[in-house]
Amino acid sequence: MLRERRICAGISPALAPLAMLVTQDLALPFQFRQIEVIGSEHLPSQGAVLLAPTHRARWDALLIPRAAGRRVSGRDCRFMVTRTEMQGVQGWFLHRLGCFPVDQGRPGTTTLRYAVDLLAAGQQLVVFPEGQIRRQDGPIRLHQGLARLAVLASSQGVAVQVVPVGIGYEQERPHPRSRAALCFGSVLGVEGQGRAAVKALNERLAVAMQAAEQAARRAVGRPIDAP
Repeated sequence: MLRERRICAGISPALAPLAMLVTQDLALPFQFRQIEVIGSEHLPSQGAVLLAPTHRARWDALLIPRAAGRRVSGRDCRFMVTRTEMQGVQGWFLHRLGCFPVDQGRPGTTTLRYAVDLLAAGQQLVVFPEGQIRRQDGPIRLHQGLARLAVLASSQGVAVQVVPVGIGYEQERPHPRSRAALCFGSVLGVEGQGRAAVKALNERLAVAMQAAEQAARRAVGRPIDAP
């Protein structure tokens, strides 16, 4: 695929199993004594999927493949990440694990078209709609990038399934041998087209992500205080 060669090296058949071994079998069990997955029945088994997780720690990017990756769903998680994350040694690995960069301020049309291509091929795409790690509790505020992508794909005939994901940790900054939980919310679909559809989806997604995060936080004994 020409766009993939320009944006992403794809998923290396040699590197991907090694990365899975290191992250899923070594790093996560060492860091967490318990990882609970809630609402796994909401994870679609086929079709275009846009996973929309809360972003509270760097561990988020390892927990999502554990709950939704190839060992569970038979499909890889393709991450849309910031340009800064694709730099240096980390970027070299991410580039070969199916990740691709986006300019959050001005996402290019090539990147968006590539993301639509992935969805049209029935893959799982992970986008953190908050844009960056946020450790403080409070109302979830989302960028519109994920919603715009979902509406764009829908306008091209792709039935996008948006899955809100809440992630909770026992501490604000996860301690070694602590607990973590991940909750999948009910699938959201795109309704309508244009700016109104983007705004409506973003609002529904923020509410659903907040509810999913509260469920995950309760599972680790650290519920979000009501305002």
